[in-house]
Amino acid sequence: MTDPATQPQVNLPADAILPSDGPDGRIARWRKSDLWYSFTRNPSAILGTLVLLLLVLAAFAAPLYVPQNPYDPGQLDLLNAEIPPIWHSDGMWPFLLGTDTQGRDMLSAILYGSRISIVIGFASVALSLAIGLMFGLFAGYFGGFTDTVLMRLGDILLSIPTILVAILVSAVARQALPANLREIGAAGVLVLAITLAAWVQYARTVRAQTAVERKREYIATARLLKVPARRVMFHHILPNTLTPVFVAATLNFGMAILTEATLSFLGIGMPPSQPSLGTLIRLGNDFLFSGIWWVVVFPVIQLSLLVVSVNLVGDWLRDALNPKLR
Repeated sequence: MTDPATQPQVNLPADAILPSDGPDGRIARWRKSDLWYSFTRNPSAILGTLVLLLLVLAAFAAPLYVPQNPYDPGQLDLLNAEIPPIWHSDGMWPFLLGTDTQGRDMLSAILYGSRISIVIGFASVALSLAIGLMFGLFAGYFGGFTDTVLMRLGDILLSIPTILVAILVSAVARQALPANLREIGAAGVLVLAITLAAWVQYARTVRAQTAVERKREYIATARLLKVPARRVMFHHILPNTLTPVFVAATLNFGMAILTEATLSFLGIGMPPSQPSLGTLIRLGNDFLFSGIWWVVVFPVIQLSLLVVSVNLVGDWLRDALNPKLR
């Protein structure tokens, strides 16, 4: 047997990081990655991430600190209507950003509305991403008739402006629902409308990547070994197509929020009883020139901050994952 004492000793630096499967090891590897290096050298990405995190945390923690629930009619008082912001001479505590014509605290309404806009935007992106991934994989892998049908369907949708597709789907879906379910199902209708207008971009991206990957040697080997097509698509091809798709999803998150705001502004989105940012802007727009400027200005600022912060993160991610820019 070999005496352990005679084995050569390896002296590691004091700050050496050993490979580890634990959380500390993963964090250490992440901090040494090119993506983290790119992030820490990009002030716009850092600013966008901080603003986005602040807006999301403020929106979802709103019930803990805002003065009222703007969706509860029992907490609204018409005697508190049209109060200006707190720094105005007629301002009143605790209405920091004033109130609207129904006595609804604007800060509460904006944060609750932001929560709805964020949830609808995230849900629509996630659903359209799932549909686009599935259709793109099938079209790129099988080709032929499947590819023709799915891509021609996508071409038809792309030939119509996205907002018109969303308006058409939203209007038809709302009319199909019973009158007593239209307000309850408004969020689901918006998610469906945005999804049907947005899945095509993901499908075309995945289809192009899949068409390239299926010609590689490892896919040919998997076919020779009689590996099921489902496993080849989802376990071998799909991971190699996710990078551009996730970049597109990040950028489209901001676009989905804007689409929801546009539909709500046009009156076919969230109802006044459950206002999103778009609904608040629509309700406040009628009073813009009557002196109650804060009813529309503050929701516009919140929507702008939300979309700009998402776009800053998306732009950084697009550049960081682009191999041509490395």
